[in-house]
Formats: sequence, C-alpha cells, structure tokens
Amino acid sequence: MTAIRPFRIDVPQQQLDDLADRLRRALWPDELPGVGDSYGVPKGRVQALAEYWLDSFDWRALEARLNAYPQFTTEIDGEEIYFLHVRSEREDATPVILTHGWPGSVLEFLDIIGPLTAPASADDPAFHVVIPGLPGVGFGGPTHSTGWDMHRVAKAWLELMTRLGYQRFGAIGNDGGSMASPEIGRLAPDRVVGVHVTQLFSFPSGDPAEFVDLSAEDMAALGHLQWFQDNKMAFNIFCSQQPQTLAYALTDSPVGLLGWNAQLFGESLDPDFVIGNVALYWLTGTAASAVRYYYESAHSTEAPEGPTTTPTAVALFKGDFQTIRRFADRDHKNIVRWNSYDPGLPTGGPNDASGHYAAHQAPKLYVGDIREFFAQLD
Repeated sequence: MTAIRPFRIDVPQQQLDDLADRLRRALWPDELPGVGDSYGVPKGRVQALAEYWLDSFDWRALEARLNAYPQFTTEIDGEEIYFLHVRSEREDATPVILTHGWPGSVLEFLDIIGPLTAPASADDPAFHVVIPGLPGVGFGGPTHSTGWDMHRVAKAWLELMTRLGYQRFGAIGNDGGSMASPEIGRLAPDRVVGVHVTQLFSFPSGDPAEFVDLSAEDMAALGHLQWFQDNKMAFNIFCSQQPQTLAYALTDSPVGLLGWNAQLFGESLDPDFVIGNVALYWLTGTAASAVRYYYESAHSTEAPEGPTTTPTAVALFKGDFQTIRRFADRDHKNIVRWNSYDPGLPTGGPNDASGHYAAHQAPKLYVGDIREFFAQLD
C-alpha cells in the first residue's frame, strides 16, 4: 500500500478523437447583446478558446513535456496520488513540496522545475522538487472518499514526504496550495523549515478595531475583495453546496468545462496554459472531484487552532488577490518575509486577475523570492 510506482502518461488516441468530436459538435448558448462579461464568461472568449483547443493545441507535446520528468503514483489514505519528483544534483539541495489549487494543476510549476533544481549559479540554493496533483485532480484520478479538504491534503503530503525520505523540507503553494502549505507547517513544525505562499487567506473577523488606521492600500485591497465577493463568488457558493449537480455538465461537455474553469483563468493568460489545464481535467475525468474541495471545505469540522508558527514568506503579485498584513499577522505569527511584485503583466480587463499564476507568468521573480527566503532560513 505504501509502494511508489513509476508513472508515464499515455492518453489513448480514441479519447483524444472523442474530445475533438465533442468540440466540433458543441451546442452554444445564446447571449444578450452588449452585456460583456456581466452575466458570466463571454461566449466569444469560450468560442475562441474552444477553437484553439480543437485546431491548435497539441496535447501530445504537453504529454511529452510531462513525461520528460520523473513521475510516480502512490496510495495515501485510500486515494491514488500522482506526483512529479525531480531531484537536484546538488548535495546541499533543500527538499520542497509545491501545491497547486483549482482550476490549476501541476502544470503551474513546470517552468520553475529547472531553475529550482539546477540553478545557473552555485551561489543560489538548489532544491529537490516534489509536485503532487491534489487528490482528485489529474492523473491520480477521482477521489473515492469524502472529507478531502486542505487539512487532509496537508496530512497526505506529510506522509508523501516521509515515503520519499524527506524528514525536513519546505512547503510552497499557490491558491489552494496557499491554504495547504501553512497547514503542513502547523501539523509538523519540527519538519517544515519554511512555508512560501502567494496568498494568505486571512480576512476581517468582524471586530471594528481591525479596521482602525488601515492604510489606503489595504482599504483598496479590501474594496477589491468585496467586489469579488459580490460579483465573482458564484463558483465558490455553487460548488460549496451542489458540486454533484454541476458535475454532470462538466463531465459530459468539454466546452462546459472550459467555460466553467475559464472564469478563473485571466484573459491575458496564454491559451496553451489555459487549455492545458482544462484538458488535463477533461482527459483524467477529474472535473467533478476537483470541485468537491469547495464542498469539503465548507463542511469541514476540523478547524485549525491558533496561529501557525513556522517561518513564512508571502510573495504578492499585482493583479492577484492581495493579502492584508494585519489579518495575516493575526493568523500566522512568524511571517519573516513579505514582498509585493509588479512584473508588468498584460491585463485583459478588470476581471483578469493577472499575476495569480506567478510561477508560470513571472517565473524569474517567483523563483528569486523562493531562493532568497530559504537562503535566509539557513
């Protein structure tokens, strides 16, 4: 049950042919004229992405890119876990585990594997990299049990690192991974040397005193958060309440899956990245199990007690959700590094959320921040 098995991706051509046929036969909804994206993801955007998926996207090229890395599966807590494990040749390398969120995947981190494992300069720290797919997302297949929230993921990742022989390691995360990674440190502060995240999901508690003397910048961040809550949280609410109802459409229609997932992929992201992530969900049949994380989190009975104490770094990127330091310090008592970056990314409009996939969009800045953080912990 604890065996680690080599894995190689080989999607049957019949499955790719079926996908192409479904894309060709897609039925499109009508759309009111002149409403833009006020009713949801615009039809024109989804049609353009679907056309790219059918005519230009090369799954076999992405498959080959993934197969160039060592990949494995193992069973943890009753579920099949898929992961990449790329060791550095450096003897002084620090093991790290990188965790993605929804609707992302292990693809988020492919651009930074090389810089982390084999830095050009001997003065830069090197890392042994472990990149698992969340249980129920990607090549591990759908989950078969309830209760998979980020606390349970954190426990599974501790077991994974133990099986790989890493007793001391760092935890890195984005999106849902920014929830799981601090929990790994909370569960095993003696094993986790540091936690690096792009967001900390710390929000106002309702105490009016928390708002006293907040900076204009923080107030603007709160305003954007309120706008997101009022206009863009339908996916969270729906998946928190009725993920199975949604699952039929996501599992039966690649265009339906594309439209649903595209709401969290900014317009300025390159289509290969967007389609690559959506295709991974489609071809592994994990669209339904992926959205169950919202339900499990909303119904979780395992609430963390007290703030985290593991050394923590926060790297914020312009256009993404902006963590507010006052609330973060309340929930995490050992934030030792806090940086904001503006990589000058193109934006496609107010709903773009550019910078959310920093490891893909701004890999040099992202890797640099990771290097500096772990170097300061030595």
